[in-house]
Amino acid sequence: MQSHAPSPAPELRLLRDVARQRRFRARFWYGVRVAGALSLLAVGAVHLQQYLYLYSTVPTIGTLFLLNFVSATVIGLTLLAPVERVLGRFGAAVVALLALGGAAQAATSFVFLLVAERTPLFGFQEPGYDPPAIMASRVAALLTVGLLGSVLAAHLRIISRTRRDGGRRRARGGCPPRARSRRPIARRTPSP
Repeated sequence: MQSHAPSPAPELRLLRDVARQRRFRARFWYGVRVAGALSLLAVGAVHLQQYLYLYSTVPTIGTLFLLNFVSATVIGLTLLAPVERVLGRFGAAVVALLALGGAAQAATSFVFLLVAERTPLFGFQEPGYDPPAIMASRVAALLTVGLLGSVLAAHLRIISRTRRDGGRRRARGGCPPRARSRRPIARRTPSP
C-alpha cells in the first residue's frame, strides 16, 4: 500500500500559484527587454555597416550614423545588464528611461530614413544604394519601438504601483513589511 503525502492546504497552493505566475511574468518581461535590446543593437549595427560602407565621407549624415551606432550600443548593452540589482529601488526607473531612449532613438532613425528617401535631409537624399540594409534598418527600428515601448509601459506600471504603495512593497497581510515586524511596546505600570 502506497502512502501519499498529504496535499497542501488550498492557501499554500494559491501562494505557490501566485509565486509561479510572478516568476513567469518576470521572465517574460525580461525576455521582451532582451529582445528589444538586441533589436536596438541591430539598429546600431546596420548604421555602423552603412557608415563604413557608404556614408563615412558624407558630412553630417556620416557623423549621425556613427553617433547612432554608439548610442544604440550603449543603451542596448545597458539594457542587457542587471540594472535593477545594481541600482536597487531606482532600477525600474532607470530601465524605463533606457527603454524610452532606445525606442525614441529607433523611431527617430526610422522617421529620418523615410524623410531622407523622399526629400533632402541635411543636404542629403538617400539614393537607395543598398535596399537590404534599408529594409533591415526599418524592420529593426520597428521591432525596437514595439518591444522597448512594451518594456517602458510595464516598468511605468511597476513604478506607479510602487508610488501608490508609498515606496514599499506590501506584505501578504496587506501591511507594510516594517509595520508587521515591530514588536508590541511593553507598557510599564506605575509603581506605588
